[in-house]
This record gives sequence, C-alpha cells and structure tokens, in this order.
Amino acid sequence: MTEKRINQSLPNNTVCNQQGLAYAGRWFRQDIEMTDKEALSRDGLRPSVLTLEAVRDELGACARCRLKNKRTKLVFGAGNPAAELVFVGEGPGEDEDLQGEPFVGRAGKLLTRIIEAMGLARQDVYICNVVKCRPPGNRNPESDEIAACRPFLEKQIAAIRPKVIVALGSHAAKTLLDTDTGITALRGKFYTYADGIKLMPTFHPSYLLRNESRKKDVWEDMKLVLKTLGLEVPSARK
Repeated sequence: MTEKRINQSLPNNTVCNQQGLAYAGRWFRQDIEMTDKEALSRDGLRPSVLTLEAVRDELGACARCRLKNKRTKLVFGAGNPAAELVFVGEGPGEDEDLQGEPFVGRAGKLLTRIIEAMGLARQDVYICNVVKCRPPGNRNPESDEIAACRPFLEKQIAAIRPKVIVALGSHAAKTLLDTDTGITALRGKFYTYADGIKLMPTFHPSYLLRNESRKKDVWEDMKLVLKTLGLEVPSARK
C-alpha cells in the first residue's frame, strides 16, 4: 500500500508589532506520514482509528451465513489489542463454541504451550479465527462462510496492526494469502500480508496432535517469528 506524505510548513514563532501580527524567524517543515488506511477524520487533522471494539460492534449478533444456525456462542477473538503478534486459526471447535473464546480445547492448550515456549503469554498476543462460528462437526469452513467472515478478520488485523501474523493451518493461510497452495509448501518462510505485516504460515495445533513429528517444524517457524520480532529464542529452547 502506497504511503501519502502531507507536508505542512509552520512558523516557529509569532511577533507582535503596532501594525498587527507579523511572522518572523525561521520556518521549519513538519512531515506527517500517513497510509491509505489512516483516513483523515472530518476535522482534517486527526486520523480516524479503527478499534477491535468497533469491529465487534459491527459484527453484532451475526447472521451473515448458515453457521449462525448451529452456534452456541460467536467467537470473536481474545488477547492484547495492541499485540505485535497475531495467531489466526481456521474456526472454533466444540469447546470454543461453548465458551466463546478461541483456542481453549486440546489444540488451544497446545497453542498455549507453543506461545509460552516462545517466552510469551497468551495475554501478550492476539488470537482469532477466519470464521467466528463453529462449522458443524468441526468440518472445514466453506468458501461462502469464509467470505462472510473475511471482512471482519481483515478489520481485526487492521485495528491491531501487528508486526507478524502466524496463520495456523491451510484455510487460514489460503485465506490471508489468497492462494490455493497447501500449508506444507507454504510454511517455513515469510510472506507479506499488507502494510508491511509479515505472515508466517505453519501447521495447525490440531494437526500436531495427530502428527507429533511435525512439532519440530512448527518450532523452527516460531524461531523465525521471534527473530523477526526482535526477540531472543529462550535459551532452553535453542
């Protein structure tokens, strides 16, 4: 996304005399960096700010797709609203549907262990899913269901403005990268999402529960994430 530069020349002092006001002294240049996403508010001075609260309010008691018919609770997301690291999964499971929180079941407990192995805590990051309601039987979300939720996922990311996104699983990676390439081919390297945000695809924790040999691959991905964030890999985990 291209950046727009607004340059304003302002006086650094004002001198009064008998004829009225006159400007004197050196002038300086003030540069204000803005992106297309930071639209100016009506006063033309302050950038409008998108918040997670506003995104949640817009989502409301969502009835935009068939997933509304079977859900118990809508699962919006949880964590630090100013996180540098965001994890995006595919969709809520049974435990998440009951509690209204993302990644609280077996896969969620594994994700928590991964986050803690990185030297972080869940409250340091933000966690959400591509779709906000549980697909029946934990099936994969369908294309129209993803399309209904995608604008809200994009707004969540825009509100948080993280440095790095970790896409957990094939559907999260394909949605965020607009690709049909599978997760095995995608993982292990960074892609650019938008506004310079780096995106690392990796295996979903539920897949790791069935394929423990892949845990080492995910850990290699997380070490790259830590390096990009400027964080040290915990010595016990090197």
